[in-house]
Amino acid sequence: MENQSHKPKLIEHTNGLSLAEVNGTVKVPKGKSFFKTLLAYSGPGALVAVGYMDPGNWSTSITGGQNFQYLLMSVILMSSLIAMLLQYMAAKLGIVSQMDLAQAIRARTSKTLGVILWILTELAIMATDIAEVIGAAIALYLLFGIPLVIAVFITVLDVFILLLLTKVGFRKIEAIVVCLIFVILFVFVYQVALSNPDWRSLFAGFIPNSHTFAESPVIGGETPLTGALGIIGATVMPHNLYLHSAVSQTREIDRKDPEDVARAVRFTTWDSNIQLTMAFLVNALLLIMGVAVFKTGAVKDPSFFGLYEALSDPSAMSNGILIAVAKSGILSTLFAVALLASGQNSTITGTLTGQVIMEGFIHMRMPIWLRRLVTRLLSVIPVLICVLLTSTKGTIEEHTALNNLMNESQVFLAFALPFSMIPLLMMTNSRAEMGARFKNSFIVKLLGWFSVISLTYLNLRGLPGQIESFFGDQATASQIALADHIAYVIIILVLLLLAWTVADLYKGNKKYEQLLQDTAE
Repeated sequence: MENQSHKPKLIEHTNGLSLAEVNGTVKVPKGKSFFKTLLAYSGPGALVAVGYMDPGNWSTSITGGQNFQYLLMSVILMSSLIAMLLQYMAAKLGIVSQMDLAQAIRARTSKTLGVILWILTELAIMATDIAEVIGAAIALYLLFGIPLVIAVFITVLDVFILLLLTKVGFRKIEAIVVCLIFVILFVFVYQVALSNPDWRSLFAGFIPNSHTFAESPVIGGETPLTGALGIIGATVMPHNLYLHSAVSQTREIDRKDPEDVARAVRFTTWDSNIQLTMAFLVNALLLIMGVAVFKTGAVKDPSFFGLYEALSDPSAMSNGILIAVAKSGILSTLFAVALLASGQNSTITGTLTGQVIMEGFIHMRMPIWLRRLVTRLLSVIPVLICVLLTSTKGTIEEHTALNNLMNESQVFLAFALPFSMIPLLMMTNSRAEMGARFKNSFIVKLLGWFSVISLTYLNLRGLPGQIESFFGDQATASQIALADHIAYVIIILVLLLLAWTVADLYKGNKKYEQLLQDTAE
């Protein structure tokens, strides 16, 4: 009986180190040059950067460029800078406290709240996974002519790719992700280089002005404000904060040596900022594509299908070089390759994040292949239903429905984001959690609260419009009113849940401070 009780189970209780199987397993050389040390710490930032260039970002950036030229370039820059700040805090929390964000929140809040926040974060991960399923399935359809229903089922098989990757070691997973990022970057650099953009207007777009968040003009059913909200919502994602706080702990650190901990924080921040700069370049290139690769107003359909067809259509191109290349089919093929690479990258990081939040919030562990299979199957169901319901109505309806599903699933990200940002800021501001040396400085606190409040406000402000989009372009006045009422109820619930979270975290932190004082005495 005793031997049976110790047999490994498919689903187990866990309350140990974050990503225990890879925690502290990557050796870091001591006394080496800056670049050799940076190379040893490079990798976790790439896993995080993937979330900032996943398929969900593409249509928002390209459409923003088509509609408003370079006006929203400053929004991409601001979003990227805020992302760098938040990811720095997430990595620092993991390295210093030896807890990922999910574990840290759960340790300072009640079990009930922990389960609620876990469900909320799972929904956000599922929303991003839907975008990955759609992106990968469409890429398979465009590249190989595989029917969409079969292509959607094929995306489930990426669980076997993930199983293979878990056998090759964490460092090699990081290297594969970096290679796929370079594939995506190369594709868009090539296409933008051929377009010869107006560099003066491009760089002027990095400076925000009064028109950046304006509610007029309305172009293609979009205002600068809704375009900016779309870019912000697609750029800063909650699951990246959980992931970074976990993967930052994969390096071997001497916990007894504060200088070694400080070195880990410093080089992990360098790695993160370099990789997020790459993500910024990809998102900026996507917006430039919308302005310079296509003629103004040439992209009538911002879905992946529409973009692929536009890149195959010489009449949509902005200059003679692009027209010649478009005739060969190279532009559209490269676009589909980048889409497939982006989807596979996001698959790897999405699974790791799912493991982090499940173990952190509800102390449950399951094999990585099972975790991936469950998440992917849940994400595949709405995509399959969408494809099956629209497959008999014609190609355009099918493509439009898939694009709408991807955009509408992102609504979960809007109200999940504050529940990762605010706890992260409160934790890293705390002397009890981080110690005097590693707690946030005054300027980081100031920028942190400004970023968190601004993002929360903008995400909640854009929620009514996102709910209205569920009723389609021809929504009636009564449907719009219903959507607004639903949005306002959700906003109230989000604010109440935020108040509960903040109160729980504050009380939990005070108890921990008291415990430290009692221990010191």
